[in-house]
Amino acid sequence: MVQARHLNNRESAMAATGKPLSKNDEDVGLKDRIVSALIIGVIRSLTLLPYQTRIPVGGWVISRLVAPLIGYRGRIRDNMHFIFPDMPEDDVEQMTRDVPDQIGRTLCELFSPRKLVETARNTPITGEGIAAVDAARDTGRPIILVSGHIGNYDIVRSKLIQRGHQVGGLYRSMNYKGFNDFYVSRISQVGTPLFLRGRRGMGEMVKFLKAGNAIALLIDQHMTAGAPLKFFGKTAYTALSAAELALRYDALLVPCYGIRQPDGLSFKVVLETPIPHTTPEEMTQALNDSLEAQVRANMAQWLWVHRRWKAQ
Repeated sequence: MVQARHLNNRESAMAATGKPLSKNDEDVGLKDRIVSALIIGVIRSLTLLPYQTRIPVGGWVISRLVAPLIGYRGRIRDNMHFIFPDMPEDDVEQMTRDVPDQIGRTLCELFSPRKLVETARNTPITGEGIAAVDAARDTGRPIILVSGHIGNYDIVRSKLIQRGHQVGGLYRSMNYKGFNDFYVSRISQVGTPLFLRGRRGMGEMVKFLKAGNAIALLIDQHMTAGAPLKFFGKTAYTALSAAELALRYDALLVPCYGIRQPDGLSFKVVLETPIPHTTPEEMTQALNDSLEAQVRANMAQWLWVHRRWKAQ
């Protein structure tokens, strides 16, 4: 019997391709390991803190140390000036601190899955869509939950799983494989299945949806091939896929949000009235309008570091 052993990076590449790693491949692999180790090390060090301390500290680290280094503040200023040209500069500067703070808090929550699930268990759920979502679950009707990068969207996923829903999530692979593996291992503890964005993942997600389950999608990133809809009065190219899937499989299409509360640690889950089935464009515009209303009410909680508008 041949003894099984772990392959190192060079051996793994040779086994997969039959060719040795090039110098460039080795450099990329080394960078992946170094960057992944640094990110994971920071996250693990934060998890040594009590949860009530960990979350605000994570917010402070991203807001005060990371954001200025990676250009977040500049992107936030650009978006504020583009969407709110009359906003006082003091308010713009406050947003450059508050938005990264929210990002840091959310990241700490995502990498504290057991505490996130516990938080979701204690989170109130409100909104006119609750009865419709529960009725769809009971009758086996597919459900498409749509949110944006506001508050903490995984609070919604966890809360609905706890209410007896089967909820699948679509995720995008991180740039660094080592960190991506760590990330997926954590968000999987909130609930499964998770589908990797791409042809295969989309196929698995559609199969899951057709079986009468729920899927959770985010629609607030720029999509070059999307429809030129409106968001904050500006043209924002938006994917129509959520509405198209709802029409194709007679799925309930529900805007939903996990909104952070003033204490910075707790949340409120909001399930809004399902979007009526009309055309993909009209339905997706309704989703954009719903998200815009939530962002206006909770300005610092949206990911204003996105390059959301084509005109920019």
